[in-house]
Amino acid sequence: PGDLVAVPATGAYCFSLSSNYNYLARPAVVAVRDGAARVIVRGETEADLLRRDVLANPQGETP
Repeated sequence: PGDLVAVPATGAYCFSLSSNYNYLARPAVVAVRDGAARVIVRGETEADLLRRDVLANPQGETP
């Protein structure tokens, strides 16, 4: 926990082409300039992934 992994130059596996296949959250995007790093897109959470789902109520009806 707390370790960082950098994956530069990922080609077609970049953020703009990412998907949520199997409900895997996208990681944060970090920009580095002159040795200083900053988050430019926050990582997704499980709540982010579920936010748009429409779940049936106990009677089986959808909202």
